[in-house]
Order: sequence, then C-alpha cells, then structure tokens
Amino acid sequence: MQALILVGGHGTRLRPVTLTVPKPVIPLVDRPFLRYMIDWLARHGVDDVVMACGFRTDDIRDVLGDGGPDGPRLRYVEEPEPRGTAGAIKFAEDLLDDTFFALNGDVLTDLDLTALWQRHESSGARATLALYPVADPTAYGLVRRTPDGEITGFLEKPDPADIDTDEVSAGAYVLEKEILELVPGGVDFSIERSVFPGLVGKGLYSRRLEGYWMDIGTPERYLDACWDILAGKVRSEPGGMVDGLGRYVATSAVVDPSAEIAAHAFVDDNAAVGADAEVGPKAVIGIGTQVGAGALIEASALHPGCFVGDRAVVRGSILAADAVVEADALVPYGSVVGAAATVTAGAALEPGARVQPGERE
Repeated sequence: MQALILVGGHGTRLRPVTLTVPKPVIPLVDRPFLRYMIDWLARHGVDDVVMACGFRTDDIRDVLGDGGPDGPRLRYVEEPEPRGTAGAIKFAEDLLDDTFFALNGDVLTDLDLTALWQRHESSGARATLALYPVADPTAYGLVRRTPDGEITGFLEKPDPADIDTDEVSAGAYVLEKEILELVPGGVDFSIERSVFPGLVGKGLYSRRLEGYWMDIGTPERYLDACWDILAGKVRSEPGGMVDGLGRYVATSAVVDPSAEIAAHAFVDDNAAVGADAEVGPKAVIGIGTQVGAGALIEASALHPGCFVGDRAVVRGSILAADAVVEADALVPYGSVVGAAATVTAGAALEPGARVQPGERE
C-alpha cells in the first residue's frame, strides 16, 4: 500500500524555527514531526511513502533517511517550482500506484485510514475524502454529502446561516491515479479547488472519521500538539512513554533532587535540570538541553542543545536548537527564539517576540 505526503510548504507561520529546519522535520516532543505521520501510515499497512517536496529535500532526507526493515520505504521528489497540491501529485505521477493515499503533510492525527480505504473500495470511487467534524467549520469550508458518503458539494468559508454540517476535509484522500488525467502538467493546480469540485457526481465519495486531528502550522497549535501527545490525546510512541501524569525523564538525563518536574513534561536524553528549577506544567526539554538553577520552564518546548541560565523564565514559548537564554532573562508567552540565538542576561522580551537565528536580543 502506498501514500504520497505533500510536504512542499515553507512553514512561514512557524518562523524563525523553520528558517533553519524544514517544517516537516521540526522536533515535536522527541522526534521529527513527519515521523508521526510515517508511523501512522505504517499502522494502516502503508509500506511505500513518496514525499512530494517543494524545497530543501536533502535536508528532509538527511533527517528521515530512506526507510528500512522496521518501517515504510521513503522516496523523495522535489518540484522545480510551486505547483499546488494537484500539481505536486502530478509531478510524482511516475512513482505512484493505481490507487494510493494522498495526505497534507502538516497534520498530526490518528484517524482511521483503514476505514477510509475500505469506503473507497466499497463505493467504487475515483477519489474518497476523509471528513472530520469541527466546532467552527467557517475557518475551513464545508463538505456536503449524502448519507452513503457521496459528496454533493463544497462551500468555502460559509456564512453562519449557510452551515448545515460540521464536516470539513481532513486533508487525507484515497485517489485513483487516473484522476491525474484532469491535472495539466507543469502548472500550479489545486486538487481541492480545481479537481474535486469537477468530480462531484462522478465518483467522489467520503468517510467521516473520528479521532485526533491538529494542524500544527502555528506556534500555538504546535505547542498544543506537544501537550496533547503527552496527555495521550493522540496515539503516538512518545505518549506511551509517559507516566500517569504525562511525565517522562530519560535515564540519561540529570535532574537535581530539588528540581520539580510537573505534569505533562518530557525531559529527553542527556538533558540537565539544576537545583530548584521548575519544569512544567507542560514542557519539553530537548536532547542535551541545560536548565539552570532556579529557572522556570512552563508551557514551552525547548529543542535540542538549548541553554537556560540560572533564574531565567521561559513561558509559553518555543526555543529552536542551540538557543541560549542567559541568567535572569525572561522569554514570555508567544515568543519564538531562533536557532543559536541568545537572549542576554537580565533581558525581558516582549510577549510574542521573534528572535532570529543567531541574533542577540
């Protein structure tokens, strides 16, 4: 069974983290984000994954490799210029099976792909969309269908008065390769706006799927995804490593006996937490990260190799790899500190600050 993952985005909303690390492989708790998708696909029988990349393909391959005996084979294609979702799939056409999954590569989810595949086969569809119920579909657009799953129409950004369903496209599809005949080569072409509407009444079906589904494309949702993993809200390997309070401390980590590790906190390999430091509630301390004496890390994710000095405070923020927060500094809610940047001793950033890679603030 085969899947194509669309990973062409630049991750602009997650900058400055994504200025140095491609969005598909930014650390999420203890592993590259896309590893969650690959593991999810493997649980549903996928053994061949094609990455449709838009840029920095070599960087993504360096992190994920080409697969192996314990997981799906991974292959990569890089379009020469942005071609949209349908155009990217068309560009990978020569690698694709007659029937395959296609997935947006910025969603953390555990939806039942097996059920989606079964609906596709039983209906004889040309394309089958996973639908997901949301509280506010105005932000996504509606998908209308019959009781047996045949899609009857789409409504983008509807007025509240027009809302008659809570189902939106979850960005996961089963496709017949023959629909790529509808996609012109070498141009920017959207599968959502230019292909699916033309298939209404011509073999376009759906399956409503319950479970966990989160677009991690903003700092706020990225952090929420971290806490949901530690709380066990989404099926994942890191979620199975934590204790009853959602905590994990690696055996190679050094935590001072006077430090506090609160609920939903993950302290990775070779990290160090100093005397009287407070980690959590809700915190990720990446590989080799050092947290000084009396420091406070709350509702924040620190990527590998960070340093937080004595009595420094980091709240509701993301620190990219090798970032430094010196003694007595404050990194407040909504901040994102780029790779190898420094927040100098005693400095207090403004809420929502962005510190660029290598910058001193």
